[in-house]
Amino acid sequence: MTVERQAGPRGPYAKSAQRANDILDAATKTFSTHGYRGGSMRDIARQLDVSLTSIVHHFGTKYALLEAVLERADKTETGTEVFDFDAACAEHGVAAATLERVRSGLTRPALLRLFAILAAESSEPGHPAHEWFVDRYRRKRESLAAAFAYDQERNRINPAHDPHALSRLLIGTWDGAQLQWLIDPSIDMVATMREFFEWKLPEATLD
Repeated sequence: MTVERQAGPRGPYAKSAQRANDILDAATKTFSTHGYRGGSMRDIARQLDVSLTSIVHHFGTKYALLEAVLERADKTETGTEVFDFDAACAEHGVAAATLERVRSGLTRPALLRLFAILAAESSEPGHPAHEWFVDRYRRKRESLAAAFAYDQERNRINPAHDPHALSRLLIGTWDGAQLQWLIDPSIDMVATMREFFEWKLPEATLD
């Protein structure tokens, strides 16, 4: 009996997919260094030694490229491996899952810097990514609030806490710790987040 294997893209399709991935890598580097407005599609093309037409062919506009960069970064752990944060929260609790995610973040400073720079830029309502970040933070607050509520149902944390307040506090602390670490890598981001949970949720499992 012959078992058929699914083959990946071949020929020009594979080359096109690889080119698009290379463009995303270069765009991530550019936007995480210069921001959206400071980085240009020509800068990205120069990094890859390709024409501007090639970038436009794959992504159309600068904003479409930015959105693709953000979507990929938002879904990945290291740029290539998917990290299921929601599943980790359900299995181990929010505190332990967060510390796991923080540890992994230490290996991807470019992606953390990308979000830090673009989130600050997009605080201006007229920024092209403003609505993207508004939606992202809304989804993060709702997801974390649900995860904290689940922890309460499982008796992992005190049910007296407001899960929505915990969600906002965690996001604020996490973003602040990441920014400080990006500015000064000598700061222990894992220890900082551990201290937050030990202060606010001492009953939570951290390991």
